[in-house]
Amino acid sequence: MANTASARKRIRQNERRRERNVARMSRMRTFVKKVEQAILSGDKAAASEAFKAAQPEMQRAAGKGVVAKNTISRKLSRLSARIKGLATA
Repeated sequence: MANTASARKRIRQNERRRERNVARMSRMRTFVKKVEQAILSGDKAAASEAFKAAQPEMQRAAGKGVVAKNTISRKLSRLSARIKGLATA
């Protein structure tokens, strides 16, 4: 257990940050799942709408430091490419 007041405070801060980060990550994953479902259904319009809703949420997670920026860029690029490929399929 922490011995100093500053260490006890740091533990409290870390717990609050962890809870926020878990919530942000969960919210982001939910949006991504909606895009995935729309892609699997083959509906390009629905997939595009879901992607437009998910994109800012994913960018926000990257901005807050929950996920690395390059990771989000990669995921957005791959989702976009899959949506783009729905027209030819």
